[in-house]
Amino acid sequence: MSKKILGIIPARYSSTRFPGKPLADINGKPMIQHVYERASKAKSLCGVLVATDDEKIMNAVKNFGGQVVMTDSNLPNGTVRCEQAARIYNQNIDAVINIQGDEPLLDPLMIDEVAELLNDSECATLCSKLKSDFENPNIVKVVMSQDGDAIYFSRSLIPYKRNKSDLPICQHIGIYGYSLEFLKKYVALKPTPLSEAESLEQLKILEHGYKIKIKITDSKLESLGVDTPEDLEKVRDIIKNARF
Repeated sequence: MSKKILGIIPARYSSTRFPGKPLADINGKPMIQHVYERASKAKSLCGVLVATDDEKIMNAVKNFGGQVVMTDSNLPNGTVRCEQAARIYNQNIDAVINIQGDEPLLDPLMIDEVAELLNDSECATLCSKLKSDFENPNIVKVVMSQDGDAIYFSRSLIPYKRNKSDLPICQHIGIYGYSLEFLKKYVALKPTPLSEAESLEQLKILEHGYKIKIKITDSKLESLGVDTPEDLEKVRDIIKNARF
C-alpha cells in the first residue's frame, strides 16, 4: 500500500537578502504559484500545501486556488514550519515532503524520487553530480555510503580525491522527505556541534544517529533557486523561453 504523502512549501515573507521573495512576479505569476503548480504535477503526492506566516502570501495562494495554512512567524526554519503546518492540516497522512519555496523550476520527478525513497526510510533527500564551482561554500556537498545513506554534508569540498580522481562530487538538493513520526522527532532534536559549525540543519539528523536515504537524481532539468534579484531575472528568462 502506497504512503499518503503531503507536499508542503514553507514560504516566509521576511528575508534579509530578498524580502517578499515568494510574491516576486515571474511572467505574470507570483513565484509561489510557479512552485505550487510544479509540485502539483508530482504523481506521488496526495496534495500540496503552502505554509506561510504572512497574510499577503496567504491571500496570493488563495487567489490562484491553492491550499494554504498560517503558521507562527517566529519559527526557526522551514522544517519546523512544515511540522506545524502538518498538525494544522490535521488530515490522515503518512509522510511530508518539504519543497523549497524559491525553486520555480522544480522538476516534479524529484518529488516522486524522494517519495520512492520514503518507502524504505524515515528520512530522504536527493543530490546531483556537481560539474564546477567545487569550492563554493554556498553549494552544499554530500558523500554517501554504498547502501545509499548520507554519510556527511559539508560546505567544504568532499571527498578530497587524493588517490581516486574519478569519484564524482555530489551537490545536495534541498528537498526533504520525512515520515510524519520522524518529522515530529526531528523538530524536537537538540542542536548539535557539527550542524552549528557548518550551519547545516540536516547534520543534526546524522549526529543524533539517524539515517538519511539519498540518491543521485535522474532529473535533467536545470535547477536554479532564487536567492537574489539577479537569480530572479535568470528564471524569468528561462520560463519565458520555455527552457525547462
